[in-house]
Amino acid sequence: MIENTDKNKVPWQMTLDLAKTLACRAEASDRSLDWPFESLNAVQESGGLAWSIPKEWGGMEWSPAERMAGHEHLASGCLTTAFILSQREACVRQLLKGPRSLQERILPDLLAGAYGTVGLSQLTTSRQHLGPSLLATATHGGYQLDGSIPWVTGADQSLVIIAGATLGDGRQVLVALPPDRAGITIAAPLPLSSLVGSRTAEVRLNAVEVERELVVAGPTEQVMGQVGGGGLETTNLALGLSVAAIDLLQASACHRPELMPIVETFCRAADSIRQQLHELVLASDAESVMAVRVAGTKLALKTTQTALLFLKGAGFVAPHPAQRLARQALFFLVWSCPRPVASGVLDDMLMGMP
Repeated sequence: MIENTDKNKVPWQMTLDLAKTLACRAEASDRSLDWPFESLNAVQESGGLAWSIPKEWGGMEWSPAERMAGHEHLASGCLTTAFILSQREACVRQLLKGPRSLQERILPDLLAGAYGTVGLSQLTTSRQHLGPSLLATATHGGYQLDGSIPWVTGADQSLVIIAGATLGDGRQVLVALPPDRAGITIAAPLPLSSLVGSRTAEVRLNAVEVERELVVAGPTEQVMGQVGGGGLETTNLALGLSVAAIDLLQASACHRPELMPIVETFCRAADSIRQQLHELVLASDAESVMAVRVAGTKLALKTTQTALLFLKGAGFVAPHPAQRLARQALFFLVWSCPRPVASGVLDDMLMGMP
């Protein structure tokens, strides 16, 4: 497995070991509708649920670079589990920006093992051409929510959903939504082509009352900020998936020396993306985030398809990891994939065409 250069970092070694544990269940987590309890329990037992939570709440409060490296490793072991955790991490990030009263109410449960997730795609990339899918109407005590959240990972497993809604004047608001609130219906999990165990589903809301105490942020314009495209976290998971594919090629190169130049090329590209991610996590801008997202998506597609190309029929048969990695790479074409990212990937696909 490709490792970060600073091997003395104990957190990174911990996550490498955890990634190997998750890899044993990666195929089942990808194909089965069952929530991956065993994999998530392994993460919890290793302390993984505490990485991003401040020490004042009992967390480990890892640095952004440590968390970035850790989640890259988890994605190389099992993208389904890493994706589920990425949505939990997004929930934690939004809570840490919100009022302390909500942190006191929710963070201890998340640290203890409860799952939190987000429903934010309708504010960024999903169905934007159709207009707001979740509307908020101000009431005396807070807001009434009507509409739907098209993509919520682990909706039926969650203690809380950080959801984004749009007011009639175009401003947006984030709320900590209890999934058992009256008027909420969680649809059956979507039949995805991969990452099935994430139990991603549509959540429908009909006259759902949310009190003001559950408001995380807003109302304001662009409550999620200017940096879109899934942020750095999406690219980091694509990098982890690429690392897994490079590992397959590297193993094959032991018997096929002609693969080594390809492996070395991909390793250099992965190292470059990793360096950019670790720099941008400290100071980022929308243009740079979008550029590295394009690079990460292209690398995931190229490494996984190259692995399948050289492993041939054997790699196309389940449960060989090559077929799973190739299917999972396609997810980055639809997950938080705004127009600039789609254009960058498309330009690469069309390059050299007559």
